[in-house]
Amino acid sequence: MVEKEEGGPGGISEEEAAQYDRQIRLWGLEAQKRLRASRVLLVGMKGLGAEVAKNLILAGVKGLTILDHQQVSQEDTRAQFLIPGGSLGRNRAQASLERAQNLNPMVDVKADPESVESKPEEFFTQFDAVCLTSCSRDLMVKINQICHKNSVKFFTGDVFGYHGYMFADLGEHEFVEEKTKVTKVTPGVEDGPDTKKAKLDSETTMRVVFCRLKEALAVDWSGEKTAAVAKRTAPDYFLLQVLLKFRTENGRDPSPQNYSQDSELLLQLRRDILESLGVSADLLPDEFVSYCFSEMAPVCAVVGGVLGQEVVKALSQRDPPHNNFFFFDGIKGNGIVECLGPS
Repeated sequence: MVEKEEGGPGGISEEEAAQYDRQIRLWGLEAQKRLRASRVLLVGMKGLGAEVAKNLILAGVKGLTILDHQQVSQEDTRAQFLIPGGSLGRNRAQASLERAQNLNPMVDVKADPESVESKPEEFFTQFDAVCLTSCSRDLMVKINQICHKNSVKFFTGDVFGYHGYMFADLGEHEFVEEKTKVTKVTPGVEDGPDTKKAKLDSETTMRVVFCRLKEALAVDWSGEKTAAVAKRTAPDYFLLQVLLKFRTENGRDPSPQNYSQDSELLLQLRRDILESLGVSADLLPDEFVSYCFSEMAPVCAVVGGVLGQEVVKALSQRDPPHNNFFFFDGIKGNGIVECLGPS
């Protein structure tokens, strides 16, 4: 619950009312108060993590913990704008802290240099939302199970070259949706061009149920009906399966320094995974290997914008959330929302 503070409208301080004036006008005071009372864990401070951190801090969450046990590498300098020059070898989370905090002094930003794999279950329950980037499939599934069991909103996302994705599991989620209804206001006049009408805004509370990541990644495509659905599913869903398998087997993402070798590995994984899923290899043409190396700053900006927005919507309980995948294809320049999981 948000405690009322003297001198401000509706339980927020005058300073906060001025800082978040535009947002309060956009989604309302109650939504901003819910956001202001929320604490978020963000794991992974590469390019995508920096974009998500920026968006959450500017939106005005109560607290953000940025967690990353890795050291700053040369590759981080391409898309990670929160890390200052001369930081090679420093811990990524700690190197990002000062610039992150300067974005909004009213948000409590903390850096945790430990590995997320070392954290006990109770660590995650202190947060209202957990957002993972650059994690293995097994780790994402494990933390998602913890969050789902403890009613903590779960998000994960990654960027691979021109491609990116996000996934959300909000459990049983309620949100307020504003709908506009047009009604006639002139009595005795039939419908026509001269009929006066009024627009009335009304708010409706909606409820949606999400599935876990494990279920969303384990869709059975072998049936006749699901085979037809597979052809209409975003190819990036199957690309994600390949890239997560590559990360699991190699402990890293495809690297431009190993382009030839990694390309062969990706093509082999594509054949093996699509065959095991019971779908045609044509769903993921060979050219995909040319566009999934390294993080690209523009793709991080797009996916980080969507991911940050979804976290804000979930915490503020305002507007319909993406249920449950969002895929971005930088080659085609489009984003697709897919709902995948148990039928």
